Amino acid sequence: MRLVIIGACGRMGEAIARLSLERDDIELVGAVDARSSGESLGQRLGNPTLTLPITDQLASVLSGADVVVDFSAPSATEANLQACARAGVAVVVGTTGQGSGFAERIAPLTTQIPILIAANTSLGVTLLSELVRAAARALPTDFDIEIHEAHHRHKLDAPSGTALKLGHAAAEGRGGALESLQSGPYRSGEQRSPGAIGFSVSRGGDIVGEHTVRFAGPGESLTLGHYATDRVIFARGALKAAAWLMGRPPGRYEMRDVLGIKTI
Repeated sequence: MRLVIIGACGRMGEAIARLSLERDDIELVGAVDARSSGESLGQRLGNPTLTLPITDQLASVLSGADVVVDFSAPSATEANLQACARAGVAVVVGTTGQGSGFAERIAPLTTQIPILIAANTSLGVTLLSELVRAAARALPTDFDIEIHEAHHRHKLDAPSGTALKLGHAAAEGRGGALESLQSGPYRSGEQRSPGAIGFSVSRGGDIVGEHTVRFAGPGESLTLGHYATDRVIFARGALKAAAWLMGRPPGRYEMRDVLGIKTI
């Protein structure tokens, strides 16, 4: 697999690059990041034998690529996808925070190339989403759903893309849309709306990622959760997704397609 990494100088980009270098079935053919354009990726990784140059021109490295993995900035996602569509290269998007309307705007591109959108590339979180979807479908609506997420102090979007993914899974399980079921911020003197899906957020230190979904019903509750302790799990999942996506027909895909565990 010939791989291009967008956001190669970020935490995830470097983790994916390091893991790729350990595998014989992956060839890094492009590293894209405006922050260190002109340097070699080897300089960033402390590997003097790796001379692959970092560039800020995505189009210049796409001709030799099978798959692109994008962990850059939400403001750049659409332009990156358009460039990949022009070159006919499959894309795994791990960047979150693109805002409302993103799926609709990129829909025409999914008719040209395979695009996998993943709010979280962890295999465990992928399974958690399906468990949440199944639980929300099985339990009565008097079980309130509360999603809590915690991340490091530098995390910008809140709730996280993964928390929102879990919220969408819960809403789908209940046969509705998150936009209509999501609870607003809790305020003193106000009661929780029946059937609402609530969110709470923590930021601090170097927490990699923690997500729990609690179904609180009369006399009992069910809690499902995932705790990430090493960022390499996201890199491992991203590479699994990239390998799976290579050669697929054009379309919109998710991590649960990779694992083959769709319940709805």
